[in-house]
Amino acid sequence: MALLEVRDLKVVFGRKGASPFTAVDGVSFDVDPGQTVGLVGESGCGKSVTSLAIMRLLAKRGNTVSGSVSFEGSDLLSLSDKEMANRRGRDIAMVFQDPQSSLNPVIPIGLQITEVLERHRGMSRKQAKVEAEELLAKVGIPDPKRRLTEYPHQLSGGMRQRALIAIALACKPRLLIADEPTTALDVTIQAQILALLRELVKDTGTALIMITHDLGVVAGLCDEVNVLYGGRIVERADRHTLFAEPRHPYTHGLLASIPRLDAARGEKLVPIRGSVADNIPWDGGCAFAPRCPNAIDACRETAPLLVDNLRCHNPVVPVLEGTR
Repeated sequence: MALLEVRDLKVVFGRKGASPFTAVDGVSFDVDPGQTVGLVGESGCGKSVTSLAIMRLLAKRGNTVSGSVSFEGSDLLSLSDKEMANRRGRDIAMVFQDPQSSLNPVIPIGLQITEVLERHRGMSRKQAKVEAEELLAKVGIPDPKRRLTEYPHQLSGGMRQRALIAIALACKPRLLIADEPTTALDVTIQAQILALLRELVKDTGTALIMITHDLGVVAGLCDEVNVLYGGRIVERADRHTLFAEPRHPYTHGLLASIPRLDAARGEKLVPIRGSVADNIPWDGGCAFAPRCPNAIDACRETAPLLVDNLRCHNPVVPVLEGTR
């Protein structure tokens, strides 16, 4: 049995004086114990909203969430607020995109970790302090005892992100959701954070959902990749297959826009034209059609179904070996 089963998840935001906006439109995927699953796409494709819906962290007013999110056989969307609060942090934890705004600026780092340990693991304050120090050391923060007394603004960006990971791992959750945890960090710190996540997943068997727009992160971390566009999954594959033979024009465009070390000198990057706002509703065709170089008439008339893990009327033809 999968640890997490997301089925037909849909999130619709109501807008005053305008028609409702569908941010997530029928997303389905599974996460097995110890597996790392990626949700990939540009900003505005529905990745973060999907994670917030799973965690039940969306505002109660102004939106509608439907479908099912089954965690170990229990539908998270049907739990009471109290039951979900008991699950959140203990069984499912999340590392947010911006540690500066996710950490409380007026509470020391140590207290932000110990309150989780006291709340979910029933530790005394003394036991929690010892465990908190060990957690900070585990995520690579130097002089952890001193850092427990410091406030978020006294830490560097990399250390704040590590502290946020320590809080998420405090209760040894079975599922960790990381929402672009390296976006605001420089390249060397990004590599350290990714190595840390990879090591933690390997050592603890925690399942991981990695949300990112960076395919370099996917290449080094994820077992399975779900590519989102316009709130729907347009392609699903294991990472080796995705990089070797991308089938959806959007996936192909994302890969083509990445600089390659083996590219010839002077070779130009090929960006995806337009922006994520240049789309059409899924009920009128393929949302990616206005930006797609492979678009045909059917793309603007009928929404493609997800068949064989691909949602496309005119997919990219793989290049045969020897003809490159």
